[in-house]
Amino acid sequence: MTGTALRPRMRALALAAAVAVGLGGAALAGPATASGTDDVLEVGETASSNMTLLANLPKSGAFADVASYNSDLAFKDDYAFAGNYNGFTVYDIKQARKPKQVVQVVCPGSQNDITVQGDLLFLSVDSRRTDDSCSSAAATAAQSGTGAYWEGIRIFDISNPAAPRYVKAVETDCGSHTHTLVPDGDDIYVYVSSYGPNVGIARCQPPHDKISIVKVPVADPAAAAVVATPVLFPEGGLTPTTAGCHDITAYPEKDLAAGACMGEGVIMDISTPAAPKVLDRVADTENFAFWHSATFNNDASTVVFTDELGGGGAATCNPTVGPEKGANAIYELSGAGQLDFASYYKIPRTQSSTENCVAHNGSLIPVKGADIMVQAWYQGGTSVFDFTDPANPVELAWFDRGPLSAEALVLGGSWSSYYYDGYVYSNDIQQGFDVFEVKDRRVASGKAGKYAEDFNPQTQPSY
Repeated sequence: MTGTALRPRMRALALAAAVAVGLGGAALAGPATASGTDDVLEVGETASSNMTLLANLPKSGAFADVASYNSDLAFKDDYAFAGNYNGFTVYDIKQARKPKQVVQVVCPGSQNDITVQGDLLFLSVDSRRTDDSCSSAAATAAQSGTGAYWEGIRIFDISNPAAPRYVKAVETDCGSHTHTLVPDGDDIYVYVSSYGPNVGIARCQPPHDKISIVKVPVADPAAAAVVATPVLFPEGGLTPTTAGCHDITAYPEKDLAAGACMGEGVIMDISTPAAPKVLDRVADTENFAFWHSATFNNDASTVVFTDELGGGGAATCNPTVGPEKGANAIYELSGAGQLDFASYYKIPRTQSSTENCVAHNGSLIPVKGADIMVQAWYQGGTSVFDFTDPANPVELAWFDRGPLSAEALVLGGSWSSYYYDGYVYSNDIQQGFDVFEVKDRRVASGKAGKYAEDFNPQTQPSY
């Protein structure tokens, strides 16, 4: 979720929902079990005949409040890790049709964008806190101005998924809105995306045309530290809105990364992880408002960029906005790292004026010989589409829960929809953790694809 205009409000709501915890560490809540579809709050739910909601675990405990937003997802073995502005939840998905909540960790700090690698879990904190602990409070304006605050990356040990242990915090300039893992032998490099420089924030001064790179020794994660802050745009952005990056997707096997940097999209060579090099940059001043995220196809010949028009909080899936704004832009990628525009893709269903709807987080379905992606669209639901022909993308399946309210726009919908080991998992901002099944011959071969250990959609594996 983003958007320069929306960000302060989002921070305020998230912090208002913060739950007090005991001194020092994260608070842990106990397990819950799946409700199944009969217990889901149904408000106009519709879907294509080939996509079924198998289970839903509603938000609960410290995360139940409407202002406690669910965010991103990551996966490891038989577990899903779900971010929330108040912390994160661990789910047991060994039986995908009957997921169980294992533990809830209370550790406020928006957005709590989440990844896992081996026994380590990483959270992005993009709200200024009084300190780096899970019991911190929101920093005041005065503290922000003087530097008496913390924001950045938190690291947890999840060797026991039922009892995550807080290991380390690393501060980064302008905090961490999102982050991306780039494994490299005995180390993990964390690419930290942040934006929104402000002269009133001590360690977030303009210009902010850089990312922060944190090096994490796997054997000693407590030694994690910022090792580089490369400036991606030394001569400024292609558009005035470029001031940092929102999200980066790495494809380590191809030595490539695609950055969505607010006002533009970039392709980077990451063969030296601590020193990424920009290969190409593109802008779309006619139709793209906010370059939000990116996904490569399997052979890295195509990149799907998303436009988060309205910052995730607006109703943009309607004929007034049209099919090219708040959409995906699909680019073909040459061997030299050059981008060429192919087409736009936007869900074809009109959403109501009380539904925030725009392109958001998704991942590939590992289908041999085809480029098929599942993607979240907030209250537009979840869409599965084929972009094997980059110039002619087509939708294959979809699920739409319907508006949370017919009278007013209540922020909600699917933040992230990802395919993992045969099922689609979604983290709905208000409605909780969902499990879907897509039964369609065009994606059936995807069930054979298994991830070796862990899966972070912004660190793409090949299949």
